[in-house]
Amino acid sequence: MNTLSNVWIHPKTSATGLLIAIVTIAGVLSQQGINLGHAGSGTVVTLAGALATALLGLLAKDPAQSRATPPSPPLNATSKLGVWALIALLLPLPFMAGCSGTTVAQNIVNWTPALEDAVATVGSTAALLAPADAPIFAAATFGFDTASNLLVAQAKAYLANPSASVLAQIQNQIVTFQQQVNASLFEAARIGDSASRQHALFAVQAVATVVNAMLALVQSVSSKSAVAQMAAHSTIKMAAVERLLDPSQAAQIVAAHYGEALGPARMQVAQAQQDLVLAGF
Repeated sequence: MNTLSNVWIHPKTSATGLLIAIVTIAGVLSQQGINLGHAGSGTVVTLAGALATALLGLLAKDPAQSRATPPSPPLNATSKLGVWALIALLLPLPFMAGCSGTTVAQNIVNWTPALEDAVATVGSTAALLAPADAPIFAAATFGFDTASNLLVAQAKAYLANPSASVLAQIQNQIVTFQQQVNASLFEAARIGDSASRQHALFAVQAVATVVNAMLALVQSVSSKSAVAQMAAHSTIKMAAVERLLDPSQAAQIVAAHYGEALGPARMQVAQAQQDLVLAGF
């Protein structure tokens, strides 16, 4: 009886617990390849997990924002650590929902429109730069279009005929592309004119956000030895270019792609970048 009465006495806590359970179960089912059918370009399981995560974000609204609700007592250090650890565990699901090479390949294809838009923006950015900076930027970003087309073609080839050899090609190409983008970030940061530099970094980061999302997906279905080999070819590390990236811009791109709020997207971007750094990228 006490358990049932607590549901009514503490509805927010009970709802939070239920949503956490849904997200946790969705993560386990995704890892086991159980999808319960398709919903749009995703699956019922990933949709349920994403909806539960979004609702958790709404429930986490600061009580101080509402005058009608008295402020809750502050969390102690242990409670705060548990909350943030839980958030870090749950929020990366859209990035890490790969669970199979086929799903990852489909996710790469799904990212294609955003990647094409970002590459197109890079192509048109040179016209916004100072005359002396435009050639430098063009040289630094040369080959983005070819690299993106090759990666998407490989993903489509894997969907048509999944094989270890094609997956190896995708692993090699995503690292090659990411290294190309990281080098371009350094070149953009060296542009002398501040306005030109801002335009250049904004354009390259859009490509970097999509490529890093794809790399996180590929990493999620790669063996330890494959990840180690990929990381060994990653000479320009994430830690070296993080200072050049704008988390807000990356979160906006991820939120738009997955149809979610900026808060969860920001956490997902941070967690995915941390995972890549820990993996040696």
